Amino acid sequence: MDQRRSKWRTVVVAAAVGAGVLSTPQTAAAIDDGLALTPPMGFNNWNSTHCRADFNEAMVKGIADIFVDKGLKDAGYQYVNIDDCWALPQRNEQGDLVPHPERFPNGIKAVADYVHGKGLKFGIYTSAGTKTCNKDGGFPGGLGHEEQDAKLFASWGIDYLKYDNCNNQGVDAKQRYTKMRDALKATGRPIVFSLCEWGQNKPWEWAKDVGHLWRTTGDIGDNWNSMVSIAKRNMVLADYAGPGHWNDPDMLEVGNGGMTDVEYKSHFGLWAIMAAPLLIGADLRKVTPHTFEILGNKDVIAVDQDKLGVQGKAIRSEGGQYVFVKPLSNGDKAVLLFNENDSGAQISTTAQEIGLPKSFAYTVRDLWAKTTAHSAGSISAALPPHGSAMFRVSAGGDWYSYPPAVTAGADAAVLYPGAMPLVTPGKPVTYTTTVRNTGRTPIMNLSAKLFVPDGWSVQAKTSTTKLILAGEKQFQTTWEVNVPTTAEPGRFPVNAAFAYTTPQSRTPVSTGYQTEAVVPGAAPTGVKFLSDHKWLRAVNGHGPVELDTTNGEAKAGDGGPISIRGQKFTKGLGTHAPAHIEYYAGGNCTKVTAVVGIQDNKVNPLSLVTYEVWGDNTKRYESGPVTGTDPAKELSADVTGATVVRLIVTDGGNGKSYDHANWGDLKITCA
Repeated sequence: MDQRRSKWRTVVVAAAVGAGVLSTPQTAAAIDDGLALTPPMGFNNWNSTHCRADFNEAMVKGIADIFVDKGLKDAGYQYVNIDDCWALPQRNEQGDLVPHPERFPNGIKAVADYVHGKGLKFGIYTSAGTKTCNKDGGFPGGLGHEEQDAKLFASWGIDYLKYDNCNNQGVDAKQRYTKMRDALKATGRPIVFSLCEWGQNKPWEWAKDVGHLWRTTGDIGDNWNSMVSIAKRNMVLADYAGPGHWNDPDMLEVGNGGMTDVEYKSHFGLWAIMAAPLLIGADLRKVTPHTFEILGNKDVIAVDQDKLGVQGKAIRSEGGQYVFVKPLSNGDKAVLLFNENDSGAQISTTAQEIGLPKSFAYTVRDLWAKTTAHSAGSISAALPPHGSAMFRVSAGGDWYSYPPAVTAGADAAVLYPGAMPLVTPGKPVTYTTTVRNTGRTPIMNLSAKLFVPDGWSVQAKTSTTKLILAGEKQFQTTWEVNVPTTAEPGRFPVNAAFAYTTPQSRTPVSTGYQTEAVVPGAAPTGVKFLSDHKWLRAVNGHGPVELDTTNGEAKAGDGGPISIRGQKFTKGLGTHAPAHIEYYAGGNCTKVTAVVGIQDNKVNPLSLVTYEVWGDNTKRYESGPVTGTDPAKELSADVTGATVVRLIVTDGGNGKSYDHANWGDLKITCA
């Protein structure tokens, strides 16, 4: 439980800071206690249980059992950590924290002993304030009780302390966290110290000798937009991480259900390449077998846990396509190719770009497919929307014993990079299948096929077969897909299939790739409230985008009336930065208007957003910085000729907390 929003919270921050503008890393030595030499791995209950009644002793013991039974302990997960709501609302007469007798009838030490009996470690939570962050009033925090609480935790056998940031009474962050560091050290018990102050005071610049890890962002949400925005803020801080001192972009959401398995793989891969702590946030009693496959991937975990302790960096990021590289202790390089976009992408890098020495060939291990191939120097992948591929690349070796690395995918013509693959009923659209042989040896008997939904037609406009595809060459087939005029709006799969043989094996290799086609609904006509028109897609920083109410952060319908500086609006959208909503306009619309600003009852000193309106790939309007004290702003954007109108809210550069951004009376004018 981290950054909980509530009216009573007192968090004093001198200034909001954008993570993208960094000072030179500090030279202070890390804590020399031998702890967290690789990023901590384990579990925390908050994201899946919050303060529900099923957060209790039985649940925690059950997680420890699952760690052992499902192989997570063998994969490297150690810490079973509990979050807020474990204590009573008041300390006892001696001033000690008291475990909740219904949740933990045998006390915390008994649970810690059980976890230790499984060969695991146990962690606990409190806050560097007078109260914790629970929205119902909070539980006793550690401010002014540091020594007493540290001794109590040590007596219980605690191995990990997560120290939050609520109700801190304006006490300097470094002072608060340093005092608890000293108190923990004085106990003589080795306890990993996790600073959870959300990056508000740039802990990466001063906490290297205070804690073993520090939060770099606000809370993560179980949705794609939240995860990606947090990854972007964390990825620029690589120079501050290392053995015993790690950037923490918050817990894993893998398995909680708000993202697809493809997205969860990207989430897990991003955290691993960034050498982030891997703390499972899902209720492992309820997750799917595929969740265990993702969380238990030892090859990906080995990248995160590499003893060299270097956080991987994005060496290239263009148009939502990323190349991350992380050097490994044996001289290999870990590579993550990541596609942020809602359309497929073929992303490539080279051995030279990722910093490997010159070699005639390279060995490339696909960490998700569990296959090994060789390459002449290119590392590439055909990625689905929101997809990623992760490789371990070595120079030289016995590369010749492996088949050539082959990338096969399919792409539709799109309006702009990252655009949805829109198709118009009655009009043809072009798809292209591509097979790339990046190895030294050829592949043979290559064939490509493309499959479209029933009632649609597809025709190859160029050859679909090739007898021999030499190394470092590619083969493309252009396809014309016709969508019937009767096609209903929706998203439809378009599948490609490929087959070939290699010199290493005459058995045909078969592979596939799934892309899609999006049939939009009718464009708006006349002057229309956009909240009455179905969007193409919408993503939001916290909770869903709301229709005709403000955003409430958690679930649909939990907001209230839209209100900006006293003006009430019955129509509009309620968003929370970062947000992105798209509407099909079909080239028939001319203008978007709205009144924009921060929701009245959610104004905070940290509230800071910008509003943007785009027509296809051209920005038609930008508000400039909007704070919670700024008057309501009239927005008018010329969107003449745009096929897609895009409404965007950015977080203004200071994170995404308190950014309840309204679009009051949002209208579009069309023919």
